[in-house]
Amino acid sequence: DPVAPGGGPLKELATADLSGLDPRLKDVEIVLASDVDNPLTGPKGAPAVYGPQKGATPEDVAALDAALAHFATVLEKAIGPKAAEYAQSPGAGAAGGIGYGALVGLGAGFRPGIDVMLDVLGFAPALERATLVITGEGSLDEQTLHGKAPAGVAAAARAAGVEVVAVCGRLALAPEVLGRAGIRRAYALTDVEPDVARCIAEAGPILETVAEGIARDFLA
Repeated sequence: DPVAPGGGPLKELATADLSGLDPRLKDVEIVLASDVDNPLTGPKGAPAVYGPQKGATPEDVAALDAALAHFATVLEKAIGPKAAEYAQSPGAGAAGGIGYGALVGLGAGFRPGIDVMLDVLGFAPALERATLVITGEGSLDEQTLHGKAPAGVAAAARAAGVEVVAVCGRLALAPEVLGRAGIRRAYALTDVEPDVARCIAEAGPILETVAEGIARDFLA
């Protein structure tokens, strides 16, 4: 009998059968392009990091983490120790554990999503012509450091010796943390307008004010 939908019911999983996978998958290179590098379970796993964002209580997080750990144990019995290794691999916790399914079931290889996008967008040639890189995100916080776009942009720019500044709606990282990530300085809209609702409603004019500050500080 199949288990019910959702993460919690995985605690009832008894066996896993992957024999029905299309054999042609073995001849296909599949890339798991993810903007997060969290493992499946544990303090940095999908339930602990992303569960609360979706409304999960501490009790829910504990139940989901235990269910996903059990899921990995069952898969280990089905396909061997690689299942346990994949559970702790970067990207396994992406999209609530979909990344783990891609790694285990499809034989996917993990690659930071930002690396894939920078290749597609031709970032390296553009960087050669740049004197300053401006990146940004709605909220610059701890999650940013786990493979999100600003961290990837900053790493690539730093490797090329180009300074990076970031624009964000909300800033939750200390200057020294930003520096270690390769971001020289961050400009938050809430520094200009503390009212978050106004920041959202009047983002355009506030961004213009922030842009003036960046120009004054780095381009004048």
